[in-house]
Amino acid sequence: MATAAETSDQTATLTTRSEDGLVILEPGGDWLIGAIGKFDSAIRRIEDGYEPDKIRIDLSGLRRIDTAGAYLLGRAVSKCGDPDGDWHYLGGHEAARSLMADMRRRLAHCPPEAEADGGFMDVMARVGRAVEDAWEETWDTFAFFGRVLTTGFGVFALPARMRWTATVHIMETAGVNALPIIAVLSFFIGAVVAFMGANLLETFGASVFTVELVGLSVLREFGVLITAILLAGRSDSAFTAAIGSMKMQQEIDAMKVMGLDPYEVLVIPRVIACVLMAPLLTFAAMVTGVFGGLLVSWATLDISPAFFLTRMQDSVDWSHFMVGMSKAPVFGLVIAIIGCRHGLKVGGDVESLGSRVTTSVVQSIFAVIVIDALFAMMYLELDI
Repeated sequence: MATAAETSDQTATLTTRSEDGLVILEPGGDWLIGAIGKFDSAIRRIEDGYEPDKIRIDLSGLRRIDTAGAYLLGRAVSKCGDPDGDWHYLGGHEAARSLMADMRRRLAHCPPEAEADGGFMDVMARVGRAVEDAWEETWDTFAFFGRVLTTGFGVFALPARMRWTATVHIMETAGVNALPIIAVLSFFIGAVVAFMGANLLETFGASVFTVELVGLSVLREFGVLITAILLAGRSDSAFTAAIGSMKMQQEIDAMKVMGLDPYEVLVIPRVIACVLMAPLLTFAAMVTGVFGGLLVSWATLDISPAFFLTRMQDSVDWSHFMVGMSKAPVFGLVIAIIGCRHGLKVGGDVESLGSRVTTSVVQSIFAVIVIDALFAMMYLELDI
């Protein structure tokens, strides 16, 4: 005896009939997402009332079908041991059968992973995976740096290929616009160093050495470190987000189709802008940091600005200033390389973009700290 599930939409129909202990589904018309929602309850009743190997699907009346229709129709036989067997189907519609099989494969149930017991072996496995990931990230970063170097040499060999407008624009947005926040933060860092030095050195009757403390710390370390960390948090994230959004919208693929090299168009201007602006921002950070220390020394130790500057000029060697400035272009290069690399690694979804932005900032700050430590050891060995 036949039963039918009808809708007012005549483009899609579903009829069922019983025959020799079997139930036969007869879909008709166009099984598209906008017309098949009301068939869900009818198919569920058939799933609950019949064994999967007793269900047949007659495709002779089916015209068009999309993934929603394939999922709904193929669900009736998905619990069978051989859901793709020919004996499940009547009539010829290879496209529908192929789409239903594809949907079953994509929606196949995957058993949850066994919960880790948190034992020693699990901890060591996690450590091993972390080390392997760190090695791969380091290797990829050096490979990306090599690609940037070869592209940069090609651009410098033919200066007409250099995108000066984009470079100057990035120098403004990543460098000049970052000057206020870097100056303010460096001012307070210098003030804090002077205040702590004044309190500590005053107990030994050597408060005048606060001048040397401020000069050495700001010129040698704090000025360039504050600049690099703020560039990593501000400009590096902007580089990753800008390039990543272009990657998501397939603008980079369009560049390649047009014969443009994304490294030449997107990466080289950002690298040059960071390398050029990092020393200038570092110099501004040094000046404001020393100025902050000067004001605190004047207010708490009654050290006049003239005496502060004179003593600093006499006691703090220019080599400390050059040490800090020598780090700036290296930090700018590393920050730009990491930010651009993660931007080009963004996938096709927003989650990937957010993850890459976070990773680029963290890696940039980590790289800056590590490279600063290497510089410190190198200058220590060179007695500079």
